[in-house]
Amino acid sequence: MTKFSVIETGGKQYRVSSGDKIKIEKLPGEAGGKMTFGKVLLEADGDSVKIGLPYLEGAKVEAKVLRQARDKKKIVFRYHSKTRYRKLKGHRQHFTEVEIL
Repeated sequence: MTKFSVIETGGKQYRVSSGDKIKIEKLPGEAGGKMTFGKVLLEADGDSVKIGLPYLEGAKVEAKVLRQARDKKKIVFRYHSKTRYRKLKGHRQHFTEVEIL
C-alpha cells in the first residue's frame, strides 16, 4: 500500500500521494515555488490511518508550483423555447497546478 493524504484547499478535498500532479483553485505563488498545505484531514500509510477532527495537528503536505494557468473554456448557454431568448457566454477558470512532494 502507498502512503496518501487527504487535504483541503479552495473548498474542495483532494486525495494526494507523493508525485501526484493536481489542478487546484488559484493560489498565489510563482512557478517553481514551494507551497504548504496545513489542512490535512487524513493520513494513511499502509495499515496506519490517522483521522483529524477536523484537521490533523502538526500535519503538513509540501508541494511545488508547476504553473499558473486558465482551464479550457466552459460554455454557458441559456435558452427559452418559443421566445427567441438565447444567451451564450464562455468562462475560463484560473487554476494552479502543483506537484505533491
